[in-house]
Amino acid sequence: LNANYVRRALEGHYGLPYAGPSMHEAVFDDTLQAPVGVKNVDIAKRLLDYGFHPPTMSFPLIVHGALMIEPTESPSPEEVTAFCDAMLEIAREVERDPELVKTAPHDMPVRRVDEVRAAKALKVRWRPE
Repeated sequence: LNANYVRRALEGHYGLPYAGPSMHEAVFDDTLQAPVGVKNVDIAKRLLDYGFHPPTMSFPLIVHGALMIEPTESPSPEEVTAFCDAMLEIAREVERDPELVKTAPHDMPVRRVDEVRAAKALKVRWRPE
């Protein structure tokens, strides 16, 4: 039920690669944001500023720029609506000021990391310097 609520709320604001009702997740993509250079990772990082955990982005592998939102049935209707409101605001931000979204997160202790460097110099354990 929550997945279909999310699907309906965000329909038209994010790409929908599949027709028909959602089962347990709603899969969107970044096709509507891509023309101004905003990618799914930018949207996910901007969600952090709104206090939400980002959706899954690398699955399913057949959807380029995927945003797989799997709300389950545990969140309250108010929480799901707040999430949708944040996603809708991000869609509006992309239209008004794409750089705001492309440079997110803004309110986290750690901002953007160099993902290529992080992958090449992987550190999976913290050690004091």
